[in-house]
Amino acid sequence: MDPLPFTKMQGIGNDFVIIDGRSYPCIDWSALSSELCDRYRGIGADGLLVLDTSNIADIVMRMYNPDGTPDVCGNGLRCLVRYAIDRDIVQQDTITVVTLAGIREAAANRNPDGNISEVRVAMGAPKFDPASVPIRITGLEAYDFPLDLGQSRELVVTALSTGSTHAVTFVDELPDDERFFEYSPLVEHHPRFPERTSLMWCRVMDRDHLMLRVWERGAGETLGCGTGACASAVAAVRHGFCAAGGPVTVTSKGGSLRIEWRPGEQIYMCGPAEYVYEGVYNLGSHPA
Repeated sequence: MDPLPFTKMQGIGNDFVIIDGRSYPCIDWSALSSELCDRYRGIGADGLLVLDTSNIADIVMRMYNPDGTPDVCGNGLRCLVRYAIDRDIVQQDTITVVTLAGIREAAANRNPDGNISEVRVAMGAPKFDPASVPIRITGLEAYDFPLDLGQSRELVVTALSTGSTHAVTFVDELPDDERFFEYSPLVEHHPRFPERTSLMWCRVMDRDHLMLRVWERGAGETLGCGTGACASAVAAVRHGFCAAGGPVTVTSKGGSLRIEWRPGEQIYMCGPAEYVYEGVYNLGSHPA
């Protein structure tokens, strides 16, 4: 089979391999994602995004973590929207995208020169009930829930779903490497999270600004996380740290996003989507 064309894109440092999958209906993308995302033996990325056709929206986004698990990704969604618009796969700047979390509407913002500068996405309403997160607890929701990590270690988290499972912990200072790499995988694989969870270490700078250190399920530390930024802003609003409606600027190692949310409404996320390079990849042992 001919080499597989791909585009590398990133949103606040969260990077993705993007493939137009409409011509490759028989590829096992989940099996291929770990190979493509490997930073030493493959292309290298935080995730694989596959564009496909839909009969209920403009396009479908299939997203896979580096370990092959399907997921939802806000930064990836913005990148795929720009990719689809720039390549005339869709002919308008406001489009709908099918994701694992449902249909999302996105709009491209353009510079005076006509190039897309940012993408704003309606991310749906956050979910707090344990079955939707999901988290194994007996209460109505995991709000400031003390998570026992063993060996006298505990982390207080607020767990919610913004299309993907997140645990948010508020800290006075972002963790150093020792604490971050010790605690984060314990939270991701904690038995209370049947589908694992990402962990957002969140420092409140002021009522309009949050700082994050990000641990994503299936990927480890990443420079940014769109759904995680949304979860952190929602949790901060519910704790009274930030004002409802926002916008709240959420900054991680890779850059900043603007998040808007009012209780009872859906979340809006706005941020960049940028090209890195294009290439082709030899499928090797993964023929179509």
